[in-house]
Amino acid sequence: MGGVYRFLLTPRWLGGTALAVAAVAVCVWLGSWQLGRFEDKVSSHQEISRSVTAAGAARPLGELLGEGSPQVTTDTVGRAVTVSGTFDQEHQLVVPNRVLDGKQGYYVLTPLRTDDGRTVAVVRGWAPGTPAAEASAAAAPAGEVTVTGRLQAGETSGSGGAVAGGLPAGQLGTINQAALVNKLSYDGWYDGWVAADTVPAGLTAVPTVQPQGGNGLSLRAFQNLGYTLEWFVFGGFVVFMWFRLARREAEAEQDRALGLDPVLE
Repeated sequence: MGGVYRFLLTPRWLGGTALAVAAVAVCVWLGSWQLGRFEDKVSSHQEISRSVTAAGAARPLGELLGEGSPQVTTDTVGRAVTVSGTFDQEHQLVVPNRVLDGKQGYYVLTPLRTDDGRTVAVVRGWAPGTPAAEASAAAAPAGEVTVTGRLQAGETSGSGGAVAGGLPAGQLGTINQAALVNKLSYDGWYDGWVAADTVPAGLTAVPTVQPQGGNGLSLRAFQNLGYTLEWFVFGGFVVFMWFRLARREAEAEQDRALGLDPVLE
């Protein structure tokens, strides 16, 4: 039987085998790369979860988002913070299409002018139903206040509930610096936003919202896992086809050795 596989040493089969080996190697590499991306995102999710769980004692916002690290990261999202300043009562905003415990509602967001001259978006709570024109039921307190809450990452257009454009005056579709600057022209904004722990009557505290695409369990993360399986399956298919073609060629060699070759007229 061994003699029928001598065709594997012919230039045509040597070239085909080399091509198949290269294809399998590429499939394994791409599958491993996609698997690594999936594992990285799951690891990121676990780190964020640990950070949120172990938020620890509240730290001043200006200390957490200092000059060296002004952006909210996976290390700071969900951290307990305190910030002092004065609410801008005249420019309170509502953020529609926010779901909490399966119910549709909206956030009440009030800019807080801090003692260091910058402004931070404070979500003072969530309310069910359709947003009131000015959310007058949740009017912000006057004078100097100190807010304790959890630092949140800025939203993107792909965040759950976020909408872009076409909103009435006094409403904000996405909580991030770009959207806030378009609404309110302050000198400087802190990155992200703060979800207040203590909320007015009629509002519910907003739980920590994981950043879109950064929690390791987004749809894209599972797409990476799907791509991993696809590349490994494709590599297996290349191996299967090589063995199938080699066996068929070997059977043809046996037939020729027995004089069973079809006669071409």
